[in-house]
Amino acid sequence: MSTFDPHLFVSGDLALNFIGTVAERRTTFEDRLTGPGDLGAWFVAAGLLDTAPDATADDLETAVRLREATWRLMLAALASDPFADADRRLVNRHAQQPLPELTLRADGSVRRGGTVDSALAAIARAAVELLGGPDRELLKECGRDACTRLYLDTSRGGSRRWCDMAVCGNRAKSKAFRARGTEPA
Repeated sequence: MSTFDPHLFVSGDLALNFIGTVAERRTTFEDRLTGPGDLGAWFVAAGLLDTAPDATADDLETAVRLREATWRLMLAALASDPFADADRRLVNRHAQQPLPELTLRADGSVRRGGTVDSALAAIARAAVELLGGPDRELLKECGRDACTRLYLDTSRGGSRRWCDMAVCGNRAKSKAFRARGTEPA
């Protein structure tokens, strides 16, 4: 089972972070969910579940279908285009499923339990809330050419250009610096 870099969780929304399990969609399409174990590990890293569920290849296929439908809906929202009915229906079906179970323990901690389906339901509900709510206006795509990560721009004045300053912002600034020919000798 793989572990997930904290930089993968920079989008400001659960559904957008799930979409972000694919990097550079228009070029290399680097999918970080390469096996069922990766799916369960992502659920734990995202804070949806305390323990990775026993995911199957079919579960991974279902999750990827949800992720890609959500991606297309977000792109439609960015372009102010109508949603594709098939994608909207798929996300809605998942959003109607039971959510992960939360239990408050005597020590004040929270136990998060559930299945692949319940974790996917939480992701789908986050997508529905984002696409149907006021935060939809904050939706942006990273300004670095190779990056295709979507994020919520909650910066003052809505001027954020990159999904993550530590990764994409630095890469874009370094590229611009080199292009100006001011690289030290």
